[in-house]
Amino acid sequence: MIETIDFEALRRIGLQQALLAQSLSLPHEAGDRLMRITEVQRDRFTLHDGHQPQRAQLWPTLRLALQMQDEQLVVGDWVSVRDTAPGESWVAARVPPLNRLLRRDSSGRRQALVSNVDTALLVMTCGHDFNLRRLDRYLALVRLAGVQPVVVLTQADLHPDPASRLRAVRQHLGSLGATVPVVAVNGLAAEAAESLKQWLSVGQTLVLLGSSGAGKSTLTNTLTGDKGQSTGAAREGDGRGRHTTTARSMHWCTDGACIIDTPGLRGLQLDAGGDELDSAFDDVARLAPNCRFRDCEHRDEPGCAVRPMIAPERLLSYQKLQREAQRHELTLQDRREQLAVWKARGREAKVAMRAKRG
Repeated sequence: MIETIDFEALRRIGLQQALLAQSLSLPHEAGDRLMRITEVQRDRFTLHDGHQPQRAQLWPTLRLALQMQDEQLVVGDWVSVRDTAPGESWVAARVPPLNRLLRRDSSGRRQALVSNVDTALLVMTCGHDFNLRRLDRYLALVRLAGVQPVVVLTQADLHPDPASRLRAVRQHLGSLGATVPVVAVNGLAAEAAESLKQWLSVGQTLVLLGSSGAGKSTLTNTLTGDKGQSTGAAREGDGRGRHTTTARSMHWCTDGACIIDTPGLRGLQLDAGGDELDSAFDDVARLAPNCRFRDCEHRDEPGCAVRPMIAPERLLSYQKLQREAQRHELTLQDRREQLAVWKARGREAKVAMRAKRG
């Protein structure tokens, strides 16, 4: 087991008993230390032991093991660190994470964003960035990982009626709203920390998620009490913030919590099948058995129990994500057959159009 553990110091940066228990079974050498990744730069990492940061490289054996598993280390991971010479440290092993936020990149490859998170602050502005369909996608991402979501509407000071935005989110979430807190804040004001205080206690880990320019870095600076994260003022023309964050990084709030700032995601494809999506949209899944038809798609079928109870925009989000999940589950042969069908239909349509024109 890892011999050098200052549990109180590590608890302050998010170590939980379950993670500690798993760390005790890691292969080790004398002097190995337990640390947390706070920033990743390819095969080089910034880590923290609860007292001070340190840099380390990735141990070749661990690199090979991660490649074989198609995985990577991310901010929030707990690892054992080994010193081989003065000023030369290596990440030798990873503690299996309690949770990870996963997405698919543009090529369909699974990508971990962060790990070992307690709460996700889903950030969008009260202004032009306000998008309920995109919120559904982020909600599904964090609920699939078993992470508590909190919706944070920024730039409340710039909107003429922020209360209407709060109502719109709650109406959109319907019954799910009872388990998803929604707050509106001015990300530049100290009162923002007070609004989020119940999630900022010592040992908690939060991640900020949202589109570029939503105010994540501004909120990070307010919650940490410094200006460590670069920010850009909102554009005068449309009120949109400017993209500034380029890498995920962990910081410490004045109330004691750890907070991970993230860059905006250009695309967010979920790493989930249809059944898993049902668990993320459990408000839809609870109603579906009451539909008249077992194979109801909740579109225009008579006797649908879902449509009257779920906000139309949220139902559209569910249906779109289900279609995406089905595409991910297709085998290569399925894709080829589907493409052949589409091409055949295209040819038939062209023949019909030529016949119609005479």
